[in-house]
Amino acid sequence: MATAQTTWELENAIKLTDPHRDALYNYDPEAQKAENEARPWRQDPHYFKHVRISAVALLKMVMHARSGGSIEIMGIMQGYTTGDTFIVTDAVRLPVEGTETRVNAQAEASEYVVQYLERSRQAGQLENAVGWYHSHPGYGCWLSGIDVSTQMLQQYQDPFCAIVVDPDRTISAGKVEIGAFRTFPQDYKPEKGANGEAGADGEGFETIPLGKIEDFGAHADRYYSMSVSHFKSTLDAKLLEALWEKYWVGTLSASPLFSNREYGTKQMTDLALKIGQHEKSRDSGRGGAFPTMGLGKRDQKDEQLAKIVRAGDKIAAEEEAGLMASEIKRRLFNGIGTVALEQTQLQDGEIVMTENGA
Repeated sequence: MATAQTTWELENAIKLTDPHRDALYNYDPEAQKAENEARPWRQDPHYFKHVRISAVALLKMVMHARSGGSIEIMGIMQGYTTGDTFIVTDAVRLPVEGTETRVNAQAEASEYVVQYLERSRQAGQLENAVGWYHSHPGYGCWLSGIDVSTQMLQQYQDPFCAIVVDPDRTISAGKVEIGAFRTFPQDYKPEKGANGEAGADGEGFETIPLGKIEDFGAHADRYYSMSVSHFKSTLDAKLLEALWEKYWVGTLSASPLFSNREYGTKQMTDLALKIGQHEKSRDSGRGGAFPTMGLGKRDQKDEQLAKIVRAGDKIAAEEEAGLMASEIKRRLFNGIGTVALEQTQLQDGEIVMTENGA
């Protein structure tokens, strides 16, 4: 059990804070007020570069995203900023209704946030809302056109960031698939390539479903990604230990091949569609449909094929990892009772034979 918990923390790069002071939970209202009044992010669109999320807040976001299934969910994050870094100390679900392609906060959700923050302050939790999170089930961490509009609206009450979690890929890969983003001002035009990869994983074409590729690239120049890391306080450690003690059996017995099989099927279906699209594009170029097409276009098609191959390799690796984990569990745990019974029967047989021989 302890090994499984340690593995999860290492895979998600969760670092222990000062065990005596828990420094990242020491909220200073005066320092936060001074920073908000200075507003250094107004002069630099790339001012914020990092997001640090507590381990418990990360778990709450992932569990919320997983509970939504194929429906997008949404919540807010509490915390503060220090320098160019967002510190997220807690995450709260929002009572919103999403669909398989979008989620948006209505007036009721905004009212809920105001009431929740007021009651939090009354209870001694002084951190403000510093961002919102939502899920992209099975299609990666990036911002759609609706997400960009939502984030731009929220950034009027800066500092504010957007977090995207992919619950399907989290289960498939065994580590949290997460991305953090900020949008640029409307009149700002970033230099080409200055905003980095649009997706948190930087894999682009090969990890985005065919139906989402157009939206994926259409708004990539309107936001940029930030690095994400995680931390664990002493209280987080106690909560995580309690959770592991309660759920370690379910974690050990679970298999991504079964719990996430719908996502695996969608991945293979999407890969087949991409292969078919590439073949059509290749065949259309053979008959002279593009007589002026030069080497650059051919290289572009080769690169597209290489991305399809990488996507296939990624699916195969995840399926192989799931099969290996299932086989290891089968060899470790199946037949334990049978082996013990056989040993007992063997011992009894030896005793009987000894008595007869005597």
